[in-house]
Amino acid sequence: MKETEIKKNVRKSYASVAKQSTSCCAPTTSCCSNPSEAISKAIGYSEHEISSVPEGANLGLGCGNPVALASLKEGETVLDLGSGAGFDCFLAAQRVGEKGKVIGVDMTPEMVDKARENALEGNSHNVEFRLGEIENLPVADNSADIVISNCVINLSPDKPRVFKEAFRVLKPGGRLMVSDIVLLKELPTFIINSVSAYVGCISGAMLKDEYLATIKSAGFNDVKILEENVFPIDCMANDPTAQAIIKELKMPEDKIMDFANSVLSVRVQAKKVRH
Repeated sequence: MKETEIKKNVRKSYASVAKQSTSCCAPTTSCCSNPSEAISKAIGYSEHEISSVPEGANLGLGCGNPVALASLKEGETVLDLGSGAGFDCFLAAQRVGEKGKVIGVDMTPEMVDKARENALEGNSHNVEFRLGEIENLPVADNSADIVISNCVINLSPDKPRVFKEAFRVLKPGGRLMVSDIVLLKELPTFIINSVSAYVGCISGAMLKDEYLATIKSAGFNDVKILEENVFPIDCMANDPTAQAIIKELKMPEDKIMDFANSVLSVRVQAKKVRH
């Protein structure tokens, strides 16, 4: 698929999610029960975190909890790549306090509108949402203390540029903390070319070693995986994204098992070293 086609399909899909508030990109067994709250608990969010954000901010689209791993400090500036309805942004805002700032960037207008509505509802003064692409961030150089992202970078057709942009906007000494989907082996061509599989955070994912190498090539140091989990096959039963893939591709069960076992959810940390 061409880059413009990929972005068009991703934007269309997530605009629909913003309007309906139902979807699942998270590779967790909780997808089977579908509610966003159950999904979020399964990938590392506490009940307190889930209940502390404005209603409608949590769409259950993540594959990890980057905020829990970020060690945020009061007064820091946080940038969230692909911020959606603002779930991680609102959690980060609580940690950095009124002296801190959180910026969410998303390319889907409907998501940005929803996030801004949630910010008003939650009276979140230290959070702002900007419409833009994560390959071309509308953010100044050396302005963020930390960049977070949750199951979004895999959707980009130009991941090297995303990490270069993240490096650009981070202050010297800043850090990158992302949750994302990676692969243990190359996927079959019929999955790679599937629109449903791309939007579902699968066919656009990189090989794990390639993903880490891409982060290093952008200039980051101390790149490491803090946690990884295999995409659970039982999630396939009821997850709408998985069902769309199965229906579109008419995949037999043995092939589903094979490719699902090669898909990982990872939490990655990296640093922009001071010079």
